[in-house]
This record gives sequence, C-alpha cells and structure tokens, in this order.
Amino acid sequence: MKVDPQQLIDDGYIVLRQVVPHDQLKALRTSFETLVEKQKVVWARERKPEERPGGVWTTSAQPRVFFDEVVDAATANTVEFCLHENTLGVSQQLMRAPEAAITLMALMCNPVQDHGPASWHRDIDPTVQAPLKGMQMDYVKNGPGYVQWNIPLYDDNVFWLVPKSYCRPNTPEEHQHLLTRPQEPMPGGIPIELSAGDGVVYSHMGLHWGSNYSTKLRRTVHLGYRAFGSASYPIVDHFYWNLEFTKHLSTEARARFEHFSQLHTQQCDVIESTFHAIHNKDADNFRDGLAKLHPGEEERMVAVVFLSKLADKIRTLKTPEVSKLSIEERIGAISAHRLNFHLYEDFADRFSAEAAESIWQRFSTLYEKIEAEIAQSVPDRTSRVMRYQLTEMPANFEVEEFIRSW
Repeated sequence: MKVDPQQLIDDGYIVLRQVVPHDQLKALRTSFETLVEKQKVVWARERKPEERPGGVWTTSAQPRVFFDEVVDAATANTVEFCLHENTLGVSQQLMRAPEAAITLMALMCNPVQDHGPASWHRDIDPTVQAPLKGMQMDYVKNGPGYVQWNIPLYDDNVFWLVPKSYCRPNTPEEHQHLLTRPQEPMPGGIPIELSAGDGVVYSHMGLHWGSNYSTKLRRTVHLGYRAFGSASYPIVDHFYWNLEFTKHLSTEARARFEHFSQLHTQQCDVIESTFHAIHNKDADNFRDGLAKLHPGEEERMVAVVFLSKLADKIRTLKTPEVSKLSIEERIGAISAHRLNFHLYEDFADRFSAEAAESIWQRFSTLYEKIEAEIAQSVPDRTSRVMRYQLTEMPANFEVEEFIRSW
C-alpha cells in the first residue's frame, strides 16, 4: 500500500480503505473477541470493591484492551497484523523513516450501557510535553515522528476530527466550544466514515472526538507508531509493551519486536551521552547528540524541551524520598503509565542522583522560561482545555542560547 506523506502534513489525517486484507478480517474478528473475553476475566478479578461486577468492562465508557497483555499463540495474528505492510509499512512511509516501531496496541470496545459523547480534545498536553506551536511546527517542517491509527473491525463512524487543526492552536471559537459545549459537534468537525477493515491514520495533536459511546458493537484497533531516524524527535518516544509477551509470537514476529527494543536501547545510549555532555558542559558533544536525536535543523529546540521533561523524571526517580516508594507511588511521582514506567526506571539507573540533579540544573533556565509562559497564558493549570493555551516556545532562546545558559 502506497501513501503520500504530504497528504498527512496537509490535512492531518488520511483515510485508507481495506487496511485489513479482506481474507484476514474474519480471523481477526474471532481472535480479538477471544482476547476481549480473556480481558473481561482479568477486569472482573481486578475490580475494586465499590465497582460493579465486571470492573472496567461494566464501568468504562470505552473499554480498552491492551491486547499484547492477553495475547497467546492462538491469537498471535492480532499482534502480527500490527507488523503488516498496511500498518507498520504505511506508518514508516508517512514518517519518512529508515526505521519505525509500534508503540501502542489497543482495542477500543463499546460499553455495556450508553455513555453518549466524549469531549473534544487533543491527545497532547503542552505543559508536560512542549508548547503547542513548537510541536506543531516541528511536525510541519520536519514531518511526523509519531502517527496514530484507528482501524475498525466493524463499520464505525464514532471518530470525528477537525481537518488541519493539528497544525494550529485553537481558534477563540474552538476554545469557547471546548469550555462550554465540549460534547457537541464542533464547527468544522467531520465524521470519519469507516467500513470494516478501513483505517484512518492521523496526527494525535489535532482536535478529535468520540461522538457516541453507545452499546452498538465496536471493536476498533487503536495503534501508535514512532520513527527512528526521521527528521524529528518523536512526541511519543516510548513503548507501552515489554518483550515478555513476544514468547507467544512466531520467531519472525518476535525478532521484529526484539529489533524495536534494540532501537530504543540505542536511542537511550545517545540520550545518555547527550545528558553527560550537558552535565560536563561539553557543547560540541551536546550538539552532536542533539543532531542525532533530531536530524532536522529547524525546530530542534523542541527536542531540547522534550529532553528537559525526561531529565526532570530522572531527577525525581533518583531522589531518596521517591526511590523508597512503592512502584505505584513511583509511577505517580513522574506521571507515567504502568505500561511504560519500566523504561523510565531502567534509564534512570544509568545516572547517579548527583549527576541527575546536575543535568536537571542545566535545564533550569529553559524550565523557568516555560513556567513564565505558563503563568501568563494558562489561567487554570488543572484544566485540560486551558493547558492548550501554552502555545509559544520561549522567545529568542534557541539551542545556542540554551548552551550559554549552562
């Protein structure tokens, strides 16, 4: 399947027909239904005392099965579909990447009772990632380092989006709509009509909406892919899986995931070297490391902001108070997800507490500038909608200014 990367940059999404080969659809439906039943057993067992019987399955507006967690040899075709030329291959084309890897494998299901519409949103948080315009211009100028997919196994029109909204901030009208009518159709929004097996690949920075979480049967594969070696540093640079599940896969598929893991380890090696260069005030090696992580010369400062967020997590994990906490408390301390926390903790093991604190201090001027912008533009930091108002990168503070701030 051939695609035009420019179409994704122009519109923020592409609809592709028959992403699931016709001869695979029936088998995938059967396997995914098996995984749903296995996950329901897990949810019932894990439910909290105050929850209804069934746990997540009976309470969630959109139950999501992270299917790599329940896959077995008989249902391995679900994971292997994620390695198909129509999914991984298309993603690699769109990101213009020498290498690409899957970050997330989930199945979105219908609830057991009507929940109605969700709220319009963007799948990003500028206050914990980077200012919105920085991420958007990085995408426009260098191409995506991350793409997201919805691939329904049954006809689906739940997903709506606002074309081209991924590359600009909210308009004043959109801002008010998000504040006052977040669960209503948005002017400019369109439904993405997908037949069983079709797919939409899109920028998760765009405004989008789950228009109706009803009891109508819904089994939609939700995937994320990241680039290795593309011009930009991926907004999502980690995996929501670990290699343990690959024991259920074929030898060839297992080897693919092992390769993905090796690519991530190699990236961590570069980041470690770059952090040590920052620690040692070694400007030349810092520039070299940054260029490897973000080969595109434009908007390279966005990658520095991403690195600052990672440095903050590492510093936090290395503090004596946090290191003594339970795993759930450590996950909360850095606002990580249980599925990727191990990657942060493994990376933190590469640094002493003293080095982690020193590296973080090198980012202090950048941190203060972004915090000042947040104070000016985000009146309520607890509001997801308000956090979208952090749009501007620090003015007159590029890579060389960052180096001089050490």
